[in-house]
Amino acid sequence: MMTDPIADMLTRLRNAGQAGHRWADMPVSKLKVEIARLLRENHYVFDFKILDDGRHGVLRVYLKYHEGKPVIRHLERVSKPGRRRYVASGDIPRVRNGLGMAILSTSRGVLSDRGARQVGVGGELLAMVW
Repeated sequence: MMTDPIADMLTRLRNAGQAGHRWADMPVSKLKVEIARLLRENHYVFDFKILDDGRHGVLRVYLKYHEGKPVIRHLERVSKPGRRRYVASGDIPRVRNGLGMAILSTSRGVLSDRGARQVGVGGELLAMVW
């Protein structure tokens, strides 16, 4: 039984990038699809697809590389099941002085740090990417 599916997703992406794979497969969920959508919109990955495997489904994330190195250099889970981390709209961290991205789960859905600041909402700080 998996206790933290988001950490599992981030680890699969991190490992696939370090190994030079073209894509990473993982079990699908609505939250994982939203995280993959944010990564695509912010140009960290090429694309993602939801594949039917006859059971629950598979989320396939196509990785992006620049000069042979993965675009995602660092992928870190912040809020964990044992210790959740919530931030107010004014306390949303700037990752690498704006060069990175924080992923938040808010009342308006899953948003990047820029999107959450624009809307003026805080929430659970899921992960940081750069």
